[in-house]
Order: sequence, then structure tokens, then C-alpha cells
Amino acid sequence: MPSVVRRRSHRASPRVDPDLAGRVHSELAADLPDEDLSEYLYDCIDMYRMGSKPRCEEVEYLGMVQEAIDRIEAGR
Repeated sequence: MPSVVRRRSHRASPRVDPDLAGRVHSELAADLPDEDLSEYLYDCIDMYRMGSKPRCEEVEYLGMVQEAIDRIEAGR
């Protein structure tokens, strides 16, 4: 699934605004109420088992998590 998720081995950069990260994480949790989201969104991707959801749900879930990570890193 390389087109949806860019795997990274590091945690959030120290430049990340913790208030923004918390707000984006809360928005993602509201959009995915049935998911158990880790404090570190990279963990959600790194620990995800491919094939554990139907394909369409899998793509949507991973895409939403990656978008949240991108927003935090971009400071938006």
C-alpha cells in the first residue's frame, strides 16, 4: 500500500506544536470512533496488520491516519 502510506521509523519531530498535534489527533479520533488510536500516529501505521479490515476500509483508515500525520508535520 505504498501509495497511501509512507512508512517512517521516527517519532514526531520536536518542532511539532503539541496543541496542534492534540487537536488533529482528537479530530481523527472523532472521525474514527471505533478505532483505538495510539498517542503516536506513526504507531497506528507501523503496527497495522494489512488485511485486518476489508480493503476499502483499510485504504480509508490508513489514508486518514497518514493525512493527520502530514497535517501535524506541516503545522496545519
